[in-house]
Amino acid sequence: MFNKASLQRSANLTIKAKSFFDYKTEYYSQLKHSSKELLLNYFGATENDWESWTWQLKNRITNAEQLKELFDIPQYEYEQIRKVGNKFRFAITPYYLSLIKSFNTNDPVYLQSIPQSEELYDIGEADPMNELNNNPAGAITRRYPDRVIVNVTNSCAAFCRHCQRRRNIGEFDNHKSASCLEESYEYIKKHPEIRDVLITGGDSLTLSDSAIDDILFKLRSIKTVEIIRIGTRTPVTMPQRITDRLINIFKKHSPIYVNTQFNHPVEITTESARACLNLADSGVVLGNQMVFLKDVNANYYNLQLLNQLLLKIKVRPYYIFHPKKVIGTHHFSISIEEGIKIYEQLRGNTSGLAIPTYILNADQGLGKIVLNKEILQLADVKGFITLKTWEGNKTTINIRSIR
Repeated sequence: MFNKASLQRSANLTIKAKSFFDYKTEYYSQLKHSSKELLLNYFGATENDWESWTWQLKNRITNAEQLKELFDIPQYEYEQIRKVGNKFRFAITPYYLSLIKSFNTNDPVYLQSIPQSEELYDIGEADPMNELNNNPAGAITRRYPDRVIVNVTNSCAAFCRHCQRRRNIGEFDNHKSASCLEESYEYIKKHPEIRDVLITGGDSLTLSDSAIDDILFKLRSIKTVEIIRIGTRTPVTMPQRITDRLINIFKKHSPIYVNTQFNHPVEITTESARACLNLADSGVVLGNQMVFLKDVNANYYNLQLLNQLLLKIKVRPYYIFHPKKVIGTHHFSISIEEGIKIYEQLRGNTSGLAIPTYILNADQGLGKIVLNKEILQLADVKGFITLKTWEGNKTTINIRSIR
């Protein structure tokens, strides 16, 4: 017989689990929605078209007129999208657009991808990470001793409304020139201390297979480069990009690490799950870098469900980023105090595998700072605390303010 204490403890844990279990059950009951058929009809497209990443990229929806034709949106919403889109470029793949439930303005995919009037508020900075002054050569950003970023394009399958590099989006897709990339490779060769290279943009997987193959070949040819990482949202916004051919290119240059950005459980679909599982089963190591976004995912239940679902598709929750102070994105901001309180609820309620590291990027590109509950205890009565970067630089923040 099991003793009374064990049975009572089990009963208490079942009670603790109930609220999240009820949320998850309700979430699954409301999942069945997609405007895929509407979009196929609009474009006169076939299923084969839909499964083609080049078709998805070519047929990105890029203006308010298309949205009004598709969803018969109110005039005020049309004007808002048009006005904001004229300042900050707008594009979304048919696939990612199809995930917006009833084209609802409160939908998490809508909020991440459709222009909103709050973007016109002149709050924030164009380059809060100070990338301009951390660009020693070519397309490189260097903020750490042993690793660099290579920004190969400004193109994305969908332009996120919270993008940290929206200053680079411009009006047209613009891939880095061969000479710019060669200058980047030469810099890495001349600095043997650099062992880790992150390829990003924009989104590097909007490049052709041959261009990706060439970049990976050039980097793999540098003997001191040990790790190659790719930052991409295509598994989320255009999972059709993860083709057998692309996977074979990754295999050829293995090991390849891919970090993606799922921000909400609704983004984990049959298609995105298949893309991630195919990558993982081919030997690619997958991590997720979520961003806390007000009204999108700044919610404990969303966070726990997202991380658990990611593990099911072989994606390790890696980072949660606190929102950066990017101009036009203030409406996504939450306080550090709020973020920590949400984040700390994960501990004990789910396994350590489903708990990423919560990160604040220090101003001016001074590096990542880990956020945790100790910060709440150490802040003064007004919410101020001085933290140190990895180099020992001090930065004073207010955990209660909206950055």
